Amino acid sequence: MPARSRPYHHGALRQSLLAAAEAILEREGLAALTLRAAAREAGVSHAAPAYHFGDLSGLLSELAAVGFARFGARLRSAAAATPADPLRAMGFAYVGFARAHPGMFTLMFRADRLNMQRPALRAAADAAWQALSAAAGAADAPPLNRLAGRIAPWALAHGLAVLLIDGRLQPALHELPGGARDIDALVAAVLAPDQNASDTA
Repeated sequence: MPARSRPYHHGALRQSLLAAAEAILEREGLAALTLRAAAREAGVSHAAPAYHFGDLSGLLSELAAVGFARFGARLRSAAAATPADPLRAMGFAYVGFARAHPGMFTLMFRADRLNMQRPALRAAADAAWQALSAAAGAADAPPLNRLAGRIAPWALAHGLAVLLIDGRLQPALHELPGGARDIDALVAAVLAPDQNASDTA
């Protein structure tokens, strides 16, 4: 199929390439995302991605920056909507993002494919981390405890998200009675065990 001949503004072409790359990522996975594939998806010349992003790492890094920006916004929105328990709300938002965008989520944490020194990626990733940090850890705790308090909920949410998108929890559900094999209920029980216990008491 010939490339579309529609003219692009410089900035619009860059955004079109990122949108094309994201479509490939979510449809076919990271292995299918190349500069040529992004160009083909966007309907532009094969040279266009290299002009805007340099190489594949550049394209992936800028796409990951888009993901982190959305991810951070989702975390902040969840915390703002649930001021009484922002950390728990962020946990659900974290896992929800991974389930809704598994390809993007996987890319965001593939440091071997990304250039974390690119300004857009560094800023977006730092902003997401700061959103998590702001909701966790007491300011008056010793430094090590304060850091552990920030990392522990991140590790729980991230580990759960990875297990979910890798399909590793489906076999575990068979340990439950047939009517209780609900992945959403399991996520809630993991992220909010105290609440789950009170609901079933």
